[in-house]
Amino acid sequence: MDIRHLKYFIEVCQYNSFTRAADHLYVTQPTISKMIKNLEAELGVELFDRSKKQLELTDAGRIILEQAHTIDKAFDNLQTELDDLLGLQKGHIRIGLPPIMDADKFIRILGDFHQLYPQITFQLIENGMKKIEEDIYHDELDVGITVLPTVEDEFHYFSFMKEELRVVIPESHPLASRKQIKLEELKEQRFILFNKDFALNDQISEACRNAGFIPRVVAESSQWDFIGKMIATNLGICILPYSVSQLLKENVQTIKVVKPTIEWDLAVIWRKNHYLSYATREWLEFTQERLTLGNTSE
Repeated sequence: MDIRHLKYFIEVCQYNSFTRAADHLYVTQPTISKMIKNLEAELGVELFDRSKKQLELTDAGRIILEQAHTIDKAFDNLQTELDDLLGLQKGHIRIGLPPIMDADKFIRILGDFHQLYPQITFQLIENGMKKIEEDIYHDELDVGITVLPTVEDEFHYFSFMKEELRVVIPESHPLASRKQIKLEELKEQRFILFNKDFALNDQISEACRNAGFIPRVVAESSQWDFIGKMIATNLGICILPYSVSQLLKENVQTIKVVKPTIEWDLAVIWRKNHYLSYATREWLEFTQERLTLGNTSE
């Protein structure tokens, strides 16, 4: 059996069409149809119920598709490990980034790494930190940035930034002249939060509950700059990491939160007991050396 037979079968199932699968693979439809028939003949089963108008897998087809994915992944890992063994400094790294962080330093590190390894490419995917963890677990990302604590049974990590969160309010707000504020004093305020894909949402909600109230949420967003605009228009207040609050260009004020102080701890994570390519391992070592540990807010 040729690995191409299984790859073609997977593509047909993914697109639910011989024609679309052929287009994606840059082969003709007769070629891919012949490959599937050869696979059926070799296995002695029919993979598709051809009596239906649309493609539908047979029971045998469903079983073989599941195993085909496993074999295809194993074949890809074999090729990657062989490349590593030969010392080929090339590859592709999928990195999950939360849109709630100041990414300038992180991007500069990517640029420095690229200068050393120009054949290694990157795919940067912005998402909430919960989704990043989920995608790493399901092998849709190689590494990502999240807020500690993470699931230590599932992920390795190294911390690179720890800082306080600050209340951000409009300049015209009655509390704007305050230098610090107790969290419980915000119980009557309207809150703007990041959406529920963000670990920061849970962290702020839990801190408010511990302070004796449930935050009254008037808006949610996934973009810190958009949140800044909503604050400036008096829609509500927000609690943001110090570094992010300093990026806002709107006329807003930041106030230190006390009793309790709220902090977040950013970390790079990757999955335990899971193969990492040479490129990813090299990038992790390079990045950990250059990121400053223990950053705190001013």
